[in-house]
Amino acid sequence: MRLNTLISAALIAAASVCAPVMAQEAAPATEAKPPVKTDVAAVTPAEYANNPEWMLALDLSTGGRVVIQLRPDVAPNHVARVKELARAGFYDGIIFHRVIDGFMAQTGDPTGTGQGGSSMPDLNAELSVYPHLRGTVAMARPADFNGANSQFFIMFQPQLKIDRQYTTFGRVVSGMQYIDAVHRGEPPANPSRIVQASVLADGKPIPPPAMLTERAPAPAAPAITADDLNAPIPPRQ
Repeated sequence: MRLNTLISAALIAAASVCAPVMAQEAAPATEAKPPVKTDVAAVTPAEYANNPEWMLALDLSTGGRVVIQLRPDVAPNHVARVKELARAGFYDGIIFHRVIDGFMAQTGDPTGTGQGGSSMPDLNAELSVYPHLRGTVAMARPADFNGANSQFFIMFQPQLKIDRQYTTFGRVVSGMQYIDAVHRGEPPANPSRIVQASVLADGKPIPPPAMLTERAPAPAAPAITADDLNAPIPPRQ
């Protein structure tokens, strides 16, 4: 089994209300956890912030484009992997196979089962202090910290209990309403999908509206304000 849930025993032990998202047996207690980065890489905000080369566009079947600000300073190898796969067309047509209301939407598996990935080698973890806020994008993985490959998830709401457990590599800066409209389910009965993924610098146009229409009615996509996107962080429990 590769990937079919995301949160492992660490979250369960913390008594989180969220269901596990990556169904694999928990790692042995003796497994060494990779170090957590408290600094940043040589790439500076002036180089990546609002720079289209470091922004990922996801055109969704829920009706529009989601733009993600990538963080090469936090997780350079994971950012490079996602950009490479997007430019190769890997994510085009892939569904959101595990979507938990109030928690997250997971995608990136070409099999749609949660057990698949790309043919590229798995990635070593790049854990950091970058938190799991609303709109944060992080890599899914099995029990092995160094098992991330192509699957990722986008947070609906802050979940700080899973901080430093998964490699966070970006955050939604526009179009969060189209993530909110993704069909729920494990798996969803009528899954929403990524119609097209691209690096913003490549200038790919948004597909025509007919391609951004769900095969079954999706929940209404509510308007999202900057205050909503930067929702207050709940205190640690």
